[in-house]
Amino acid sequence: MRLHDLAHVRTGDKGDISQISVIAYRAADYPRIARALDTARVGAVLGVAAGAIRRYELPQLGALNFVLEGALSGGVTRSLALDAHGKTLGAHLLALEIGDGA
Repeated sequence: MRLHDLAHVRTGDKGDISQISVIAYRAADYPRIARALDTARVGAVLGVAAGAIRRYELPQLGALNFVLEGALSGGVTRSLALDAHGKTLGAHLLALEIGDGA
């Protein structure tokens, strides 16, 4: 099962920071998503150092918000790597395979 089966994302970019909010479709799936996504795993999937990622839990909304510092190679307007922008990072994260017991 992939993350996109359980959740959708909203993203934003500001300067050299990207934010990705992972929002469960169903409240019952939030605990599973929270277990599956820690800063180390998100960093490994997106190629961002885990120390540069902060995770905020929003259980009432069934969401996790990840703030990725330094993810945009100097900033959205300075980056030559268009694929590093938030929408692409969010789509890449949704393709993550998560196990049944994650």
